[in-house]
Amino acid sequence: MPNLAAFFSYVLITTFTPGPNTIMSMSNATRYGFRKSLPFNFGVFTGFIIIMALSSIFSISLYRIIPSIKPIMTIIGAAYILYLAWKIYKSKADTSNEYKKATNTFISGLLLQFVNIKVILFCITTISNFIIPYYESIFIIILFCIAIPFVALISTLCWSLFGSVFQKFISKNNKIINTIMALLLVYSAISLFV
Repeated sequence: MPNLAAFFSYVLITTFTPGPNTIMSMSNATRYGFRKSLPFNFGVFTGFIIIMALSSIFSISLYRIIPSIKPIMTIIGAAYILYLAWKIYKSKADTSNEYKKATNTFISGLLLQFVNIKVILFCITTISNFIIPYYESIFIIILFCIAIPFVALISTLCWSLFGSVFQKFISKNNKIINTIMALLLVYSAISLFV
């Protein structure tokens, strides 16, 4: 059984912190309204499921072909989590609309996932470090591949719904929030070895 506190900390922090999905969701809702931003959010959700499924196939294949890969994947996963912790700790609130030129469609949300490095690395790290080492059932892995993208959907919907309020709150309390999230991610990384 994985360390559930580390797993949930990692999933929640990684999906709720600013990234292309959340910033575009907020920007689309600001420009078009919450309802009209939904196609983009559901595109993100669908693309996230596809990336989770591909990451699962990749990780399971690696574990079956090269069983000794687990320690290497754990080190890579921990390094990535620590990198995220550092980036979050050092980041400043971004109030620019960097992603404003993107369209507000299902397809743009879906396709974004295939170039969103944060999502790709998140999926591989989650599957290879928190799921595959503890669960062998394909059914359970499929459930994770559906459940985790639901967390991402909730995240993008929250950013859409509360975008301007959320953005102001993060800007106002940026250092404290970033420090807490970074420390939780460090905990997640360390727990991979305990």
